[in-house]
Amino acid sequence: MAMISAGLSGSSLCGSALARADSSFSAPERQNACGHVVAWSRVRVGRQFDERLSLARVEKKFHSCGNPVRANAAAASEEQTARASTVLQEEMRPPFNVLITGSTKGVGYALAKVFLQEGDNVIICSRSEERVQNVLKELTEEFGERRVWGTTCDVSSAKSVEALSNFCKSEIGYVDIWINNAGSNAYSYKPLVDTEDADIAEIVETNTLGVMLCCRQAIRTMREQPRGGHIFNMDGAGADGNATPRFAVYGATKRSLAQFTKSLQAELRMQGVKNVVVHNLSPGMVTTDLLMSGVETGQAKFFVNILAEPADKVASFLVPRIRAVAESQSKTSTYIRFLTGFKAYTQILARLLFKVRKDRYVAED
Repeated sequence: MAMISAGLSGSSLCGSALARADSSFSAPERQNACGHVVAWSRVRVGRQFDERLSLARVEKKFHSCGNPVRANAAAASEEQTARASTVLQEEMRPPFNVLITGSTKGVGYALAKVFLQEGDNVIICSRSEERVQNVLKELTEEFGERRVWGTTCDVSSAKSVEALSNFCKSEIGYVDIWINNAGSNAYSYKPLVDTEDADIAEIVETNTLGVMLCCRQAIRTMREQPRGGHIFNMDGAGADGNATPRFAVYGATKRSLAQFTKSLQAELRMQGVKNVVVHNLSPGMVTTDLLMSGVETGQAKFFVNILAEPADKVASFLVPRIRAVAESQSKTSTYIRFLTGFKAYTQILARLLFKVRKDRYVAED
């Protein structure tokens, strides 16, 4: 109730501020002056950013007199909107420049290979310099040295993420598709009460803080690009709200992604940024080292055999759909899912009725 009251109070204050007129103007004069400012601004729309910004601030002065806090906030918002509107827009066409975090193994590596097979340019990254160089050598031999680049990045460090963005600018100029794939469960499958402090910190810093820092940097980078850009956040177990016993922390970090993506989209609309879109990806259950390290119980073996798929199969499904979103010039947030509810139920039913996929990856008890 307190939050609702505060919101209503804030709305009332804004309304009263808008209702007040500058003492130097009568109501008709003020309205006429504002109209001239807006009209002149529209006629001179081709002018540079700073000129439009100054006009916007003049108009805000009329509307926010007597409330300097609101005036400053409005000016900052106008600056962001005006800055976004000054970027000359151009259509996004393939080949695409793609950045994938956590892309030296698992799903990230598989995604990189499929994008390269489609003719795109890819930047891979990982915390491990050794893994980056090994994978870079392998992919370069297969696809050519001017198609793939690599660098180290710790997504939980703002400076490291900014350096990653600068690396992209220096090597390929811009990023069309930024995929936040880096994730961790600290290879720990224990109840929360038995989980080490360092493991909890690693999971949260990688899966939550890392995605936040990468999204922030991606938006800062892409809003200045003529082609704009698309950001894809990779979800995981727990994203649907179902319980994830023995990896509760991981599940909680993935559950937050959908809400975070919606909030970012709302902020972009609020700031008038139309050339950046944030999406979610759902790879389903993938037979990565991260997943298979926790397949110990009978129930885990049962579901892994039924629902899990190799990373290359998942990537072959996701990449064409990611590319289609980029090429369509869509400004609508999407949620691309490999393993849908219907697909999962169908495979479970087939297993129960016909023993399909039994012992597929691991022997069941």
